[in-house]
Amino acid sequence: MSVDMMQVAEAVAREKAVDCELVIEAMEQAIKTAARRTYGNKVVDAKMDRDTGEIGLSHVRTVVEEVEDEENELTLEAGKELQADAELGTEFREPLAPIELGRIAAQTAKQVINQKIREAERERVVAEYEPRVGELITGIVKRVERGNVYVDLGRGEAVMYREDLLPRESYRQGDRVRAYLREVRNQPKGALVFLSRADAGMVLRLFEQEVPEIQDNLITIQAISRDPGSRSKIAVISMDAGIDPVGACVGMRGARVQAVVNELHGERVDIIEWTEDPAAFVVNALAPAEIDRVLVDEESNTIEVAVDEENLAIAIGRRGQNVRLASELTGWNIELMTTGEEQEKRAEEIGAAKEAFVASLDVDADFADLLVAEGFMSLADLAYCEVADIAAVEGLDDDLALEIQKRARNALLDQALQKSSEDGDENSVSLLDLPGMTREIAAQLAEHNMLSVEVLADAAGDDLEGIEGLEREAADALIIAAREASGWFE
Repeated sequence: MSVDMMQVAEAVAREKAVDCELVIEAMEQAIKTAARRTYGNKVVDAKMDRDTGEIGLSHVRTVVEEVEDEENELTLEAGKELQADAELGTEFREPLAPIELGRIAAQTAKQVINQKIREAERERVVAEYEPRVGELITGIVKRVERGNVYVDLGRGEAVMYREDLLPRESYRQGDRVRAYLREVRNQPKGALVFLSRADAGMVLRLFEQEVPEIQDNLITIQAISRDPGSRSKIAVISMDAGIDPVGACVGMRGARVQAVVNELHGERVDIIEWTEDPAAFVVNALAPAEIDRVLVDEESNTIEVAVDEENLAIAIGRRGQNVRLASELTGWNIELMTTGEEQEKRAEEIGAAKEAFVASLDVDADFADLLVAEGFMSLADLAYCEVADIAAVEGLDDDLALEIQKRARNALLDQALQKSSEDGDENSVSLLDLPGMTREIAAQLAEHNMLSVEVLADAAGDDLEGIEGLEREAADALIIAAREASGWFE
């Protein structure tokens, strides 16, 4: 029987791919659990002899300072009677008779062993596959259930959900599959390994395998956008001026990119050279469409792209695929329009800018045309640029340029205060009505989004540091005035 126990432990260890010692410890724990039915409240320990397979039971009593459990504890004096050098914490073991495992006890022992083995398997799977997250991994399809593919990895099992498969892709039991190791999740019921063939990382790893220059860090893949099973775009950059990154990824007669396409069952792959210039990058990303004009708006992270009528459909792509992938690849919001639409929009913007200049700066239409011709398209452009930029307009000197900028700032301030007044209480006091407030100070406060008395009342003296022409005492006085106007002291 003893030899049989060791053989069982070794067989289970081989089958579950876990350490034999762990299986033996699980058996010992199972015997201890089963022994509770026989020995009640006694603290029982079980040890298996690693050579003979004999399992010995013993009653464990511990030396404590104050005995609370007479059956399992003994005083220091009693311990010294049994062993002269006994001290607090010393354990005494008394052999117990072997137990007979009945049906219920055997079931309990089996459950304990299975639980320990499952925990060991989970830890082994996590330890083996967690460091490999982000790699390509190959396995054999074990079964397919409700569209989900379960893959035998050899030393573990993984799952590839339906959304992680390519469209129209199907597998049968026994098929070999290569996929991207997306995640390893340690759960109480067992470790779950998730694979994906739809993840953008799949494309990245395939190119790393096919292009030696990427493995050698001579070429870097900067970004990837993907519509699984249909089309992918990758942006590459060369770290060596002598290497063409796009050509290296395409390969001789397209051999390298074709190998990736074949693995992805015909998914089209566009390879684009990455550049720091956002306009050039977007133009490259929208290929094969030919772009007429590009306008970059960094504040809104938007790029307006104008194309002719013939190229509009190509730039948009089927169901908007091309522009969507280009937007994901570059990280910019891309607004596509025809050249005619772009011209109409520019004409509207120019007309609106001229009207604003004439109305707010007290200038005539001809002078507004000059400002627009120099690239000034809004009051903000005039208010916050260098005076020298305005002075570059034909017929202006520094004094006139300074006056134009002052008018622009005053107009913006009036607009901001008007909007704040419309959004606030009808009875609220205007910022300019506060004692000691000037338009110059109010304009600077507006730059800090302090457009109302209520906002200024919530400020502290430190918040007003850096306001030109406003000393600390005056700043504190303005804040007190704002708080009085807001009813703080009523």
